[in-house]
Amino acid sequence: MAKTKTKTSNGNGTAANGTATVTTAQRLGTILKSSRDIMRKDKGLSGDIDRIPVLTWIMFLKFLDDMESMREEEAKLSGKRFKPAIESPYRWRDWAAKEDGITGDELIAFINQEECRRPDGSKGAGLFAYLRGLRGAEGGDRRDVIATVFKGTVNRMINGYLLRDVMNKVNGIHFTSSEEIHTLGNFYESMLKEMRDAAGDSGEFYTPRAVVRFMVEVVDPKIGETVLDPACGTGGFLVEAFSHMEKQCKTVQQRRQLQQSSIFGNEAKPLPYLLAQMNLLLHGLESPRLEPGNSLAVALREIGDRDRVDVILTNPPFGGEEERGILSNFPEDKQTAETALLFLQLIMRKLRRAPKPGRAAVVVPNGVLFADGIAARIKEELLLDFNLHTIVRLPNGVFAPYTGIPTNILFFDRSGTTKDIWYYQQPLPKGRRSYTKTAPLQFDEFRDCLAWWIDREEGENAWRVAADDVRANGCNLDISNPSALRTLEQLPVRELIHRAKEHHARAEQLLNEIAEEIVGGSGGFHEA
Repeated sequence: MAKTKTKTSNGNGTAANGTATVTTAQRLGTILKSSRDIMRKDKGLSGDIDRIPVLTWIMFLKFLDDMESMREEEAKLSGKRFKPAIESPYRWRDWAAKEDGITGDELIAFINQEECRRPDGSKGAGLFAYLRGLRGAEGGDRRDVIATVFKGTVNRMINGYLLRDVMNKVNGIHFTSSEEIHTLGNFYESMLKEMRDAAGDSGEFYTPRAVVRFMVEVVDPKIGETVLDPACGTGGFLVEAFSHMEKQCKTVQQRRQLQQSSIFGNEAKPLPYLLAQMNLLLHGLESPRLEPGNSLAVALREIGDRDRVDVILTNPPFGGEEERGILSNFPEDKQTAETALLFLQLIMRKLRRAPKPGRAAVVVPNGVLFADGIAARIKEELLLDFNLHTIVRLPNGVFAPYTGIPTNILFFDRSGTTKDIWYYQQPLPKGRRSYTKTAPLQFDEFRDCLAWWIDREEGENAWRVAADDVRANGCNLDISNPSALRTLEQLPVRELIHRAKEHHARAEQLLNEIAEEIVGGSGGFHEA
């Protein structure tokens, strides 16, 4: 992406040469806040869960037009023919850039209807209908991405005058400025978190930034490697991996490789797919290689060497159930309704064998660790065919308020059979019993774990278990820290159940004894 530099302001809103200054971070924040305030007046939107997706598709179209304008200018200077992804009169500059452009019912009709009177006065397809019908010349180009994005996008604003006001605000963003894109990327991450908070229990595509950064830090993807998130949600892992690898770029060739053939993702749901596209674009990835649809829809036996990658970073869905057609893509003896276990099998199959063994970091719920039956068979394969070298046990509340389920991070690679498994119990800060939405986990809290990662020793928070012992115990990976105080929160689920039954039996025994005392006593109370 060619990037312009910020012009210097003379203090009155114009540059020293008389041209308009690019938007400052403060002004960008004002634009976004004003846009969202305007949206609050629209009766078709009910909170950030509606407002942010609308703002996203509006920014997406402005971003595309800014990039198209820049590429068109570059083509003219080099004497090359330019083929736009979006033709007139559907480009942002044709219908949205003018403050006094179409508005009200006419604007809503142009965006929503299959056929309408277009801004140039002619009749034709509506905006979204046109965008959904775009096709790349050879498949896989920007037009296909645009079509995929808008197949799952709906305009929920019903007041065309308010929508025009929002577009006039967004038109003040300059996506050709490297400073603005970087600043907007940070703003956008904050907006996504607000949307997830608004979603409450349905915020299933959220992984705390501290956890994402920690996983990327220790897996350490390198330039030249391919990185995949098969359930990428809003793109957090891919954004962090891209930023991590971008710092390693020293040549134009390395930058081209990072842009074109390093970062890959899949997302089944239309909304997070749109949000992930915008998130990656704003963080500098020009043409995100994101596939729409369920990663589990491909039969494992059909995944070959050319489909494999070097690094997988993901927090796949768990607790859900897949349809019968999906289960048939897995071996008969390993078909399960638990989505997390299906994704674990997919990740194992997608890791590259050679020339350098692939590696993965995967967030899983506690249930994956202690489950038996089909789960045990899957874990046995993991131990025999992969090196499950580390399990980081996360403390309570890391995913609050979205779920209270205890979680862990599995780190494994294809370097050979597992011999020993290192466990690390990430502790809560002193005086804390859990994390919360307002007091979440911070990256700095992983500092001790990062130091231990390089120079490992058993200690207060770290212990090692032989893989043979795990296999002998039914592949139960739910092993607590032997040196730590065994609080209820740290106990394996089976032991919790056993203790609960013991307490229940003891309570029944005490009640029976009390009843016998009453029946066999003096016959009741009497006055002195």
